[in-house]
Amino acid sequence: MIDFDLAFDRLIDHEGGFTAKPEDDGNWTGGKQGRGELRGTKFGISAAAYPHLNIRSLTLDEARAIYRRDYWGAVHGLSNAMRFQFFDAAVNHGHGNAIRFLQRAVGAADDGAWGPVSESMLARVEPADVLLRFLGHRLRFFTKLQRFNEFGRGWSERIAGNLLLAAEDN
Repeated sequence: MIDFDLAFDRLIDHEGGFTAKPEDDGNWTGGKQGRGELRGTKFGISAAAYPHLNIRSLTLDEARAIYRRDYWGAVHGLSNAMRFQFFDAAVNHGHGNAIRFLQRAVGAADDGAWGPVSESMLARVEPADVLLRFLGHRLRFFTKLQRFNEFGRGWSERIAGNLLLAAEDN
């Protein structure tokens, strides 16, 4: 069973140490280059998402607490394999986008708000189909991003690694 500790250990393998590249929107407290302060990203925790934090001094235990509080367990009823996939997407793309990918995977309206209709549709779709569709929507999302040519190889490798983990989790 995928629990938070295992999911966090896997996730942190995708996320690096401290970076403060000015060309990365997530490194700015205003969420765009040149807006706010350049505070960076560490362990996947960005200045854009947490403008009040001192990102440079963030500890791994503090990052773990943030991930448990803000990203873990947002959607119930997921298969074992999907628990990590959803968690990883919520961290990487934000909750709204992760929910939209999941809603598309189950055939629900992709409004970014998980509710009883989405949950009932999840229950009707085979878990393996949900997983494959979810990751397909994630890949499609990546390819539409303006920075795909720069970061797409790494993003694609992340999804490939997640597919291999999903095979272990089933």
